[in-house]
Amino acid sequence: MVIFFAFVASYCSIFMIKPVAEKVGLVDTPCNRKRHVGSIPLIGGVSIFLAVLVSIIVFLPMERRLVVYLVCAAAIVLLGVIDDYRQLGVKVRLCVQSVVALLMMWGSDTYINNLGNVFGFGGIELGVWGIPFTVVAVIAAINAFNMIDGIDGLAGAMSIITFAAILVLMMVNGGELSVLPLIIIATIVPYLAFNLGVLGHKNRKIFMGDAGSMFIGLSVIWLLMIATQSSTSNAFSPVTALWVISIPLMDMMAIIIRRIKKRQSPFMADRDHLHHVFMRIGFSSRKALASISFFAIIFAAIGVLGELIGVPEYLMLILFVVVFISYSACIQHAWKVARFLRKYIFKKQAVRVKKYE
Repeated sequence: MVIFFAFVASYCSIFMIKPVAEKVGLVDTPCNRKRHVGSIPLIGGVSIFLAVLVSIIVFLPMERRLVVYLVCAAAIVLLGVIDDYRQLGVKVRLCVQSVVALLMMWGSDTYINNLGNVFGFGGIELGVWGIPFTVVAVIAAINAFNMIDGIDGLAGAMSIITFAAILVLMMVNGGELSVLPLIIIATIVPYLAFNLGVLGHKNRKIFMGDAGSMFIGLSVIWLLMIATQSSTSNAFSPVTALWVISIPLMDMMAIIIRRIKKRQSPFMADRDHLHHVFMRIGFSSRKALASISFFAIIFAAIGVLGELIGVPEYLMLILFVVVFISYSACIQHAWKVARFLRKYIFKKQAVRVKKYE
């Protein structure tokens, strides 16, 4: 019942908000980095948040943690809407995100204090250093999903994969609030239908906007904190969280490293993200979406399976670091990788054509 309600609430909110957004100018227009056609309403995030809000109020007991989560989420969505409308500066966004992180920690009485047995010598307790560490983690998660939102369906697909992995781990290991990721998944599906123009939604495109990607990032990190840092029951280990959000996290970290090496601002927009690399190789946006989603599923599955079968946390961390170093090396040499793969793909296609002639 809750799934159907959340789905319908999200669907209806899109129809209610879309004409308002078009009237007030909350739309995305084409530019050098954005090559879509026409002005697209930036309402996906607002519709998802409203549907999640209503679903929680109707179906879940309003305990303090949920109230704090909704207040923080509302603040982040408002920040995103203003940013979509007026293009706020980086400092303003980071300040608000930091305040939200502190409010979330204070209200839910949860922060990242235990990193688990990631080095094989016992659990690592951060103590008071866990507070700034959590602020950085919240900002990282929010901006990781914000930065991955570059082609149709990508942010939505990454979100569904992440929330599905969290849902599985919570259900198997008895984590608290396991229904929440299910609610969020149900609210994202209608957005994807409009964003991708499938199932009769062609020519009705909407974008998630900064409001949506930042709301998703906040929801992900909040659920990960609840699932890994709970004083009563931990659904999974902290290192598993890295695998659950692997693609958005690695893409953000690799891009930031690349920009710093080039002496550029870490927050400067460019066209060097993973989806840009795929499209330079020659993939269409749909094929790039499918390929990146495939890798995200593989990485999330590695994390889930590693947790379920009890792979030591330090081995999971070592494997993640190896994957990230390989990923980062590819991103640092994105043009060379794209040129090599494009040559390989075109050569392979030419061979196939010649074979059937």
